[in-house]
Amino acid sequence: MNVKRILCCVDFSSNADNAFQTALDLAQRYDAQLHLVHVLPPVISPLITDIDLVVPPESSTALVEKLADQMIQTYAQRIFSPTDHVIRVLEGHVSSEILHYIESETIDLVIVGAYGLSGVELVLFGSVAKRIAHKATCSVMIVRNT
Repeated sequence: MNVKRILCCVDFSSNADNAFQTALDLAQRYDAQLHLVHVLPPVISPLITDIDLVVPPESSTALVEKLADQMIQTYAQRIFSPTDHVIRVLEGHVSSEILHYIESETIDLVIVGAYGLSGVELVLFGSVAKRIAHKATCSVMIVRNT
């Protein structure tokens, strides 16, 4: 397997932390570029099923910037040279944005936590890991908490 670009999907959960550590280890082992991606889903009212609530653009931009800063604090500060890395905060449907990113960035391996969301969120949105594993154009590693 030729691994030059590894994507790790993060959501700040303990499962994402385990996935990050695995991705970092593999990126260092294969001298691969590590892509860290968090997707900000659209704001949806639980009472309105077909309509996204409108969030002012400046609110969304500020939130994306805040999430990027949080990714640097949580993950990027644990990456030491010479590991090349990219941090991205995307907006939209989580699995769709990740699948698009995989293709646009020619990712060789995706690493995700088994579960990021829990409870009602998992029932409403389904498993992102499952969707990625079924639809990705590259290999996918699902990391479980141990």
